[in-house]
Amino acid sequence: MNLIGRTLHLCAQAYGTSGGMRRTVLAEQALPLRISVIDAGRSPTPKGHRLNFAPELQRSPLPLAPVPSCASPWQVRTNTPDWLNERVCGHCGSDVLKLVNLMAGRRKVSQGESLYREHDRFEFIYAVHSGSFKSTLALADGCEQVNNFHMAGELLGLDGVADGRHASGAAALEDSEISMVSYTHLHELAAAMAGIHHTVIRLISREIVRGNCHMVMLGSLNSAQRLAAFLLNQSENLSARGYSAVDFNLKMSRGDIGSFLGLTLETISRTFSELQQQRLLKVDRRHIVISDLDGLAHV
Repeated sequence: MNLIGRTLHLCAQAYGTSGGMRRTVLAEQALPLRISVIDAGRSPTPKGHRLNFAPELQRSPLPLAPVPSCASPWQVRTNTPDWLNERVCGHCGSDVLKLVNLMAGRRKVSQGESLYREHDRFEFIYAVHSGSFKSTLALADGCEQVNNFHMAGELLGLDGVADGRHASGAAALEDSEISMVSYTHLHELAAAMAGIHHTVIRLISREIVRGNCHMVMLGSLNSAQRLAAFLLNQSENLSARGYSAVDFNLKMSRGDIGSFLGLTLETISRTFSELQQQRLLKVDRRHIVISDLDGLAHV
């Protein structure tokens, strides 16, 4: 293994370790710590308890691109569409764009369909063009633990770099579309182009930061604060993609949200009701209307 390969492997091992730590924390449903994340010496801001999972990555509003019909679920493309270049350049930064420009296939993934499963052989890195996905881990008791959600403009599959096997599974929350690049091809390009090598390392590093932020949330916020932080994060992500920041439909179930936040389904349902009683938001199944963004941020 050359120097580039060893560097990527070590970075991915750190990423996998972070995921393993999340698995341990999430398995413990009782989390006694209730520490405010707002410093006493700082003035509160409307961001409140919102967690910035990728501080250097501004996500993009990626519209649904028309895809010509094709007999195969994979469609080879030699150039990145103009709409993707513009959106990713403007909102996601150059790192994601560099990888997207190398991606040669497009695939539709139906709601509930697995893109890959835990321990599957790692072959591709994926970019979400439209729709959304959830990443899951299998716990010792056989239950499924949600450890991340992915929207348009984000990458999937980096967890497989360390050991050549995916450390988590990924499934579509709705009808979605992804593109992919072979990691073998990417590795060959990285050997010849230092910029690609650094791009992959930065992207894996951001995933480590995202995982660390999630563990901080699980260890320091109460149930209302966790749900408020989650909804504010959804609001910001949707707003960055050109959708309403205060009126939206959640693509994930309450069970998935509870799993991600380390809370039971009953606690999630009760907390939604409490936030609604405080007139911070209105809830109709998965339809959310945030009535008071500032108030929600200071739960």
